[in-house]
Amino acid sequence: MSELVPETDLREFLRTRRARITPEEAGIRPLPGVRRVPGLRREEVAQLAGVSVDYYVRLERGRNTSVSVSVLEAVALALELNDTERNHLFALAKPTRRRPRATATQRARPGLLRVLQNVADVPALILGHRLDVLATNRLASTLYLDFDALPANERNMARFIFLNDAARDLYVDWPETAHAIVGMLHLYASHHPHDHQLAQLVGDLSVNDKDFRRWWADQDVYQPRHGSKRYHHPLVGDLTLGFEAFTPVGDPDQTLGVYTVEPGSPSEHALGILASWTADSAPDHPGAAAEHER
Repeated sequence: MSELVPETDLREFLRTRRARITPEEAGIRPLPGVRRVPGLRREEVAQLAGVSVDYYVRLERGRNTSVSVSVLEAVALALELNDTERNHLFALAKPTRRRPRATATQRARPGLLRVLQNVADVPALILGHRLDVLATNRLASTLYLDFDALPANERNMARFIFLNDAARDLYVDWPETAHAIVGMLHLYASHHPHDHQLAQLVGDLSVNDKDFRRWWADQDVYQPRHGSKRYHHPLVGDLTLGFEAFTPVGDPDQTLGVYTVEPGSPSEHALGILASWTADSAPDHPGAAAEHER
């Protein structure tokens, strides 16, 4: 896989969104005839969106290069897309408005790095495009099983989740976390369809992991904002941590992830033990100022 093909992504994305809604759920009468696939037919989406069948077919096949905002809004409404899926649709259908080509070298923003260096009591990390881990604080490195010990070109969250056996033991809800990772890569791909390094990453993961192959074909997208994750850490046992994701204005390809813990909870106690162990065993932390160059 040397390059992502945006037309194929658009076709498959719309097809999978159609498949999850029945005519009854959409509030219309099903068209007559044998229904060979689940969900809405193209004709039914066209009806709901108020466009001709030919127009919608050309859109789904990536052959309509002048689709209007109003039509995309109507299609998004017909397919009941959420905000993240709507943005993904607009990125796929409007190739001329995509972001500039991603560069091979990405460094953590100085401001985000200073924030990271001032967070000591909870894990925190900076993710770049393709889910490269640009920097971690000491506690995050330990939470993720000494992430900074990995070679620089392997410090990628998707590679860690799918290609590191320890990750499946670390995440109590591994399938949910891994599926979200695939959705994040899909969302990034729609804005950078000709990122060859992303194509290489997707190719490697597809070859080496059947779960990734299956979920990539689902075309789901995910934008991290906040939530919680459950871990089973080999040093301190079970942890439940909340997370908040912050993306700086003007630089959507970097995200600061900060974890939180419920005061007085067993997880806070376990995290304190992990922090004490980390402070005693690792007086210096090179990962806090790491740069990811590929």
